[in-house]
Amino acid sequence: VIPSMRSLTAEEYVEAFKSFLDHSTEHQCMDEFNKEEMPNIMARLVRCHHANHQVESASILLGGFPGSRGEQDLKMIRILQAAHPGVLIDNEIVEPNPQHVAAYKELVNQAPDLQNVSFIWHQLTSSEYEQQVKEKGMCKKFDFIHMIQMLYRVEDISNTIKFFHSCLDHHGKLLIIILSDSSGWASLWKKYRHCLPSTDCGHYITSSGIMDVLKRLSIEYHVYEFASGWDITECFIEGDPVGGLMMDFLTGTKNFLGTAPPGLRRQLQEALCQPECSSQKDGRIIFSNNLSMFVVES
Repeated sequence: VIPSMRSLTAEEYVEAFKSFLDHSTEHQCMDEFNKEEMPNIMARLVRCHHANHQVESASILLGGFPGSRGEQDLKMIRILQAAHPGVLIDNEIVEPNPQHVAAYKELVNQAPDLQNVSFIWHQLTSSEYEQQVKEKGMCKKFDFIHMIQMLYRVEDISNTIKFFHSCLDHHGKLLIIILSDSSGWASLWKKYRHCLPSTDCGHYITSSGIMDVLKRLSIEYHVYEFASGWDITECFIEGDPVGGLMMDFLTGTKNFLGTAPPGLRRQLQEALCQPECSSQKDGRIIFSNNLSMFVVES
């Protein structure tokens, strides 16, 4: 008897996400953005002490993103430190996964260069955090907020952006990183939706969806496009454990290759090979994982 298809649990998602990170340039792509664009963004951030224009402090809110253990967050903090040496950074993290919170804390404990940084962890989803802020009736203002690859999982994308935008201080910036319309994901979700199982829940949103929301909210933004790839060759090798995890990540389904009807499996593998999803390089199949970085003004 073939077991029925079901969504990934939080732990299974972390494992599948790791296989994605190991074979994609997702983090290298973010590093490129950090190197090319972030220093300018961070340089314009920090609050001044008006009497003598001394820079005093920066408040940052980092929305936990799936599979994040704080590496990208700390890179951004270090860019801010480099732009404003000696500045006190007050950093709050919203992350629902206890494993990620523990790993992040461990990373902070091992970092010798974070003396001027304070950390507050909220083990909450973004909507739970929003509810908590509204119940207290106090909205703390932040100089910088990031939402990296997390808007697929929130209940209401427009309201979430609106809320976090309202938490920005004067001259603050909100960074949203989302899959680009030029990515293979966009084609997969638009054109080949029928090849994906109905077990995975979430918003299939890419950059144009975020643009629509920001325009409706009349919020100013700049968008940067960065190319990224994901080597999915193993997805087509029968019985390959890495390929199995990749297909689980693609579909949000536990053991997709073992539980999906053969027709659906075949359809999805065919869709993944289409030129709008993937390209071939040196005999490998590279799925397009291009990212859009939105820098939103307060």
